Amino acid sequence: MSDRQRSPRRGMCAAILSLEAITLGLTTPVMIVIADVGVATALSVGLGLMVACLLVAGVLRAEWGYLLGWAIQLAAIALGFVIPLMFVLGGIFALLWGTADFLGRKIESERAAAYAALDAELAAEVEAEGQAD
Repeated sequence: MSDRQRSPRRGMCAAILSLEAITLGLTTPVMIVIADVGVATALSVGLGLMVACLLVAGVLRAEWGYLLGWAIQLAAIALGFVIPLMFVLGGIFALLWGTADFLGRKIESERAAAYAALDAELAAEVEAEGQAD
């Protein structure tokens, strides 16, 4: 398994999107019953955003997937104009998304630096052994 497949950034962001998919899917009945949104509109928005979360979680191997993730965060916050509580929930998920993205990048850069230092150390040991012979 390569480092790219075990990306902490990808794993954390995918987890956030998966949890957000549940929340966005549950907005559908709320839009219908409480916000008096038409059934077709509520289904397309609520379930559409839910499916988008799951699809984007699957394409996080590509850098553009993270941009789509940010777009979903904006859409979730904008849903607050229909369901005011979504301003809060969307904001929380956007904060979680941003934190996962930031910390994931930080972990990956520190991991790369540690591997580079280890490679340099091993190369120095091999060179020292070669000179000793």
